[in-house]
Amino acid sequence: MTDHPSTDIPEQLFDDPQAEARWKERFTARRTSLPGWAEDAPDRNLYVSNASGVWEVYAWDRATDTHRQVTDRPNGTYHATLTPDGEQVWWFADTDGDEFGSWVVEPFAGRAAGTEPAEAVPGTHAGYPAGLQVGAKVVAVGMSTDDGTTIWTAPVGGEATVIYQSEHDAGAGSLSKDERLLSISHSEHGDSRHPALRVLRVADGSVVAEKWDGEGKGLDSIGFSPIAGDPRLLVLHERRGREELLVWDVEADTESLLEFDLPGEIVADWYPDGSGLLVVHTHQSRNTLYRYDFATGSLSALDIPKGTVGSASARPDGTIEYSWSSAGQPPVVRAMATDGSDRVLLEPAGHKPAPSQDLEDAFVPTVGGDVHALVARPEGAEGPLPTVFLLHGGPHAADEDRFSAYRAVWLDAGFAVVHVNYRGSTGYGSAWRDAIEGRPGLTELEDVAAVQDWAVESGLADPARCVVNGASWGGYLTLLALGTQPERWAAGVAGVPVADYVAAYEDEMEPLRAYDRALFGGSPEELPALYKECSPLTYVDSVRAPVLVLAGENDPRCPIRQIENYLERLAARGSKYEVYRYDAGHGSLVVAETIKQTAAEVAFTRRVLNL
Repeated sequence: MTDHPSTDIPEQLFDDPQAEARWKERFTARRTSLPGWAEDAPDRNLYVSNASGVWEVYAWDRATDTHRQVTDRPNGTYHATLTPDGEQVWWFADTDGDEFGSWVVEPFAGRAAGTEPAEAVPGTHAGYPAGLQVGAKVVAVGMSTDDGTTIWTAPVGGEATVIYQSEHDAGAGSLSKDERLLSISHSEHGDSRHPALRVLRVADGSVVAEKWDGEGKGLDSIGFSPIAGDPRLLVLHERRGREELLVWDVEADTESLLEFDLPGEIVADWYPDGSGLLVVHTHQSRNTLYRYDFATGSLSALDIPKGTVGSASARPDGTIEYSWSSAGQPPVVRAMATDGSDRVLLEPAGHKPAPSQDLEDAFVPTVGGDVHALVARPEGAEGPLPTVFLLHGGPHAADEDRFSAYRAVWLDAGFAVVHVNYRGSTGYGSAWRDAIEGRPGLTELEDVAAVQDWAVESGLADPARCVVNGASWGGYLTLLALGTQPERWAAGVAGVPVADYVAAYEDEMEPLRAYDRALFGGSPEELPALYKECSPLTYVDSVRAPVLVLAGENDPRCPIRQIENYLERLAARGSKYEVYRYDAGHGSLVVAETIKQTAAEVAFTRRVLNL
């Protein structure tokens, strides 16, 4: 194995001490997720926070206003839930960020000194999480392995029984309030990107109802009605070419479509009394909130600032709690009372992150439609500027008008920043999301090229100092861009990328193999020419620009072997490249590690551009 050149980790990025402190403090400022509350004990709450320097799970007892750190692991913990009575905390235990593990459980008040959390569901096996539903009397647990998906049900504290097993990708969806019914999503029709739904009786696993909207139209179960005995399931569908809502009575097998006169896409969840829905509307990378009332059929807007809602929920007393940020303003967790008054719900102690620059919208015409780009420039800067094109992961995701300490440091370093919501991004309708099927990677890069042309022609970007940058799917696009568009890019930064698609398919977790088969139309054995055409390794000999590659040793999504294959080819041809490897998985939950990687990326780029 080649001893690849390691990148430098600078002690500081900026000569100005205030600027140096400001960018790091945006990362180290304490942040929390929106608290989730126990269904039958709403004063018992869980959230995740970086307060310890690592993203971990915290318990919050609102009655006494006490907070307790639940987990404390070297590479952090992100997945957790409460039992309905609020007495126990379930959290997912993997190994060093590899995402493979099992659910464990401990008391809300904490474990006795020197003890470990207990196995949550005896009789299950380890795997990648594929859904969890914790009821008062019954639990449903899904796990995925190389052999497919298994879903168990078990009485609380009892042994598990397999209720569903398939070689296909599937997941435990929603448990009815009376715990009689369980919805699952599945891809037995062969397309995990557009799942179907099945509802099973918990008692014996028999089928109550099935729903599939056909090829290219996925369904997602959001949740059963919060009323015991009510068999209505809130479902997300895309029959009209975008994500919208329907209510499905699974026992009568009847449905009611909810059609709102709003552009963009819709998702929602129940109010706790079942009287309405809290609706989150997404349009052009920003969110608005509404209440839908079943009795009147009315849709009422809630007054929130312009920006992005990370998540939102309705409390039993009707209070709406939501996490919010914008590009210019740091994140905050807020609570809106029924009278419309709004307050900060959680404000962690310690320093506050400095604000950053707002984003501007650009809509760039292409043969595939208008590409939405989000653009920021350093305060007071005039173009043409060195410009970093940040390509989001996913690809089933989108860049939004939300705060980003990562974007802010590039602005502080003098770069303009352009986010590209290329074809494949979510939030712009089904056709836009699915346009990359059959030709992934190359389709997105057509949109990236069009946006780069616009940025140069508008006077924003210096064509000699354009940088392509992304992580995960964005890292894949970065390496593919460097090889297929070498004349466009002066440097590339690829975090946890797909680099050799065939080797990545061989080593990645099974849910991603299923995803790839749906995206490409088959496996590498079935479509070898297409996988080769869409793999960065195919074009490595055309790479001209220096590239920094960052990789996690335990990454199950973009495994290390396929990255090594790409680096070996770079080394063989004497390319300019640097590498940073870290002991975690697909990214890091450790704040200091994130700062280290960010410093390496910015320093590398400034160095190769002579800035």
